[in-house]
Amino acid sequence: MKITFYGHACVAIDVSGKHILVDPFITANPKASHIDINLLKADYILLTHAHRDHILDVEAIAKRTDATIVSTYEVATHFGDKGYKYHPMNHGGSWQFDFGKVKIVNAVHSSSFSDGSYGGNPAGFVIEGEHKKIYISGDTALTYDMKLIPLRTKLDLAILSIGNNFTMDVDDAIIAADFVECDKILGVHYDTFGYIEIDHDQAKKKFFDAQKDLMLLEIGQSINL
Repeated sequence: MKITFYGHACVAIDVSGKHILVDPFITANPKASHIDINLLKADYILLTHAHRDHILDVEAIAKRTDATIVSTYEVATHFGDKGYKYHPMNHGGSWQFDFGKVKIVNAVHSSSFSDGSYGGNPAGFVIEGEHKKIYISGDTALTYDMKLIPLRTKLDLAILSIGNNFTMDVDDAIIAADFVECDKILGVHYDTFGYIEIDHDQAKKKFFDAQKDLMLLEIGQSINL
C-alpha cells in the first residue's frame, strides 16, 4: 500500500492495483501548485464531508478518470445527481470494494456545500487492503468514538488532522492516537493557510515524547506500508 500526500487533507492510496484519492483540494492550494491534477490517477474518490477544502477538485478529476465517488449518502448523491459514478454509504456501514473494505466512522465537525446546502454528517474512514489497515480521521475533533475503532481493527497507520482551529491540534491528535491504539501517524490539515500553521519540529517532538512517530510529508511525497 502506497500513500502520497497532496497537501491539506488530500492523500492518494494505491492498493491492489487501484488508485484512491481522498478529499482532493489541490488547485486552490498555493502550496500544491506543482501538482497537476490532470496527471492524477483515480479509480475511487473518497470524501469525508462537503466543505470546499475537501471537494474542490472532485468534478474535474472524476470527469476525466470516471472515478466512483464514495462518501456519506448526502455527499455521494450530490455528485450522483450531476451524473458522476457514486457509491453512497453512512456511519457504521462498510463495503467490500475490489481493492479492500471501507468503513464509515464518526467525525465531530460540520458539513455543508459552498452554497450553504446540507452536506450530511462528516465522517472518517477505516480502509483495509493488502493486509494493511488505516484510519483517516477527516476534520474531526477529538472524540471518544475513536475508542471503538481498535475494538474491530488493528491499525497500521492513522491519518490525523493536526492543524487546530478547525480540527484537532497536535496534543489532541496524540490522545486520538492513543484512542485508536496506533503509534504511526501521518499528519494532515495543517499549514495550508494562516489559521492552521504549525511548528513542525515541536509537533514531531511532542509525538516522539509520547513514543509515537509523526510523519509530516512534503507535498507529493509518498510512503509505503
